[in-house]
Amino acid sequence: MNIALLGYGKMGKMIEQIAIDRGHSISFKTNDPFSANDLASSDIAIDFSLPDAAVSNIKSAIDAGIPVISGTTGWLDSYDEAVNYCNSHDGAFIYASNFSLGVNIFFEVNNLLAKLIGTHEDYKADIEEIHHTQKLDAPSGTAITLAEGVIENTEYTKWTLDEPKAKELQIEAKRIENVPGTHEVNYNSEVDSISIKHTAHNRKGFALGAVVAAEWLIGKKGVFTMKDVLNIG
Repeated sequence: MNIALLGYGKMGKMIEQIAIDRGHSISFKTNDPFSANDLASSDIAIDFSLPDAAVSNIKSAIDAGIPVISGTTGWLDSYDEAVNYCNSHDGAFIYASNFSLGVNIFFEVNNLLAKLIGTHEDYKADIEEIHHTQKLDAPSGTAITLAEGVIENTEYTKWTLDEPKAKELQIEAKRIENVPGTHEVNYNSEVDSISIKHTAHNRKGFALGAVVAAEWLIGKKGVFTMKDVLNIG
């Protein structure tokens, strides 16, 4: 598989190494604006760029007739635009807030716990996420996905970074040097507490998941998620 790397920062470089180790080639890599013509020799694109470049990168890959994997976060206000563009141009697209296998299992555990505890009003939920100081968006896309899972299965109606009001789920976002990513979901009551936590020891899990998703997406059409890739649920 010839892979175009749209975004060649730390994640892009790690994806490059893992892709090569798995027998793939890197056909194009950039941190700069590009056109669909630049992707002519690529079989698939993997986008780990910046929020303001994500939609343009996705559209350019679809225009080039190749599937695209996006792990860029902070642009989801435009997610429906990307989905509609993919569907109307017969493309193939996967977005994930986190491509790690462990994190995607964690998402399912989070959803199940929220379902089990959602009818018990004595428990108050909150989410804490910690990332390295170079991470530009807060909260993380992973924390937002976790919050959406809690909201879908409980009485909470929205998440907030501020002091929560009634039926608001608080996310606390911390930035600490050299932390790849830690996420914890807590339920506290007067009598006890329940917590689930995922700690990434390095970025390799994120990069490997993105390459695995790319391998899975080749030859398919449509919009998919990591649930499809991992056959979860």
